[in-house]
Amino acid sequence: MSRNVRSQQGDTLDRLCHRHYGTTAVTEPVLLANPGLCELGPILPSGTAVVMPEIATPTPAARTVRLWD
Repeated sequence: MSRNVRSQQGDTLDRLCHRHYGTTAVTEPVLLANPGLCELGPILPSGTAVVMPEIATPTPAARTVRLWD
């Protein structure tokens, strides 16, 4: 089930995706669900309605690498 969200001042699509899905790895499917959205520019006008489709968000890798251990 998709959901509509509205952009706030200074929002980018990446920021909306991170706020809604918890990741920015889903921007392409969101763009596909919102024809013409990219024509608004990188910073969305405040109050822009964006359809956030139901997407299975990618899960992080089971193993975490620590650089300083």
